[in-house]
Amino acid sequence: VQLVESGGGLVQPGGSLRLSCAAFGFTFSNSAMGWFRQAPGKEREFVGSISWSGAITYYADSMKGRFAISRDNAKNMVYLQMNSLKPEDTAVYYCKARANVGGSWYDYWGQGTQVTVSS
Repeated sequence: VQLVESGGGLVQPGGSLRLSCAAFGFTFSNSAMGWFRQAPGKEREFVGSISWSGAITYYADSMKGRFAISRDNAKNMVYLQMNSLKPEDTAVYYCKARANVGGSWYDYWGQGTQVTVSS
């Protein structure tokens, strides 16, 4: 199982970024996916999640209306569209999969991608 995030970078306040997460080694279309982030000196926090079908999404309160998660099961990809970015959104963003491997459910994490919001 492997998750590979991409799309991070430096963006000005008010700007947008789209993060991508490519999934390998498990049945992606059966798996709920999530995004988390960790700022320096802080604990990792939940950003949002999406159901296996894409029909249901959840977001942390501070991200509602600004962030949107989507997925493409044909491409084994999940995305995080981030708009109206603020300096406090600066963090490493991680993709997480809840995957069924060998009949049991496990959580897998990507290596993270850095997002820096600064002028």
